[in-house]
Amino acid sequence: MKLTDRVQDGVVILEPKGKIMGGPDASLLHDKLYEYIKQDMKRVVVDLSQVDWMNSTGLGILISGYTTLRNNDGMLKLANVTDKIQSLLTITKLVSVFEAYDTVDEAIKTFK
Repeated sequence: MKLTDRVQDGVVILEPKGKIMGGPDASLLHDKLYEYIKQDMKRVVVDLSQVDWMNSTGLGILISGYTTLRNNDGMLKLANVTDKIQSLLTITKLVSVFEAYDTVDEAIKTFK
């Protein structure tokens, strides 16, 4: 997995690319979130449009990010959830935990 990040309208946009399968990917996302939390930037959207696949460890990474932000008075939302990942969220009942939006812009608007 590769991870790029940017800030748009005061919201952190994380853009993982490839497969989210655990291993070094877990610390990559976690470390990036903590960098932003330290800067008091706690509104985060994860753009999943370029994620090919995610296994249970990948879901754990998202849950960990969500929990980390919630524990620091922040919020993590998802955008551009692919059909594959949507079915994974539905099967695991995480669809009721994560707020998911069709576009990054839609997700950003919900923070205002």
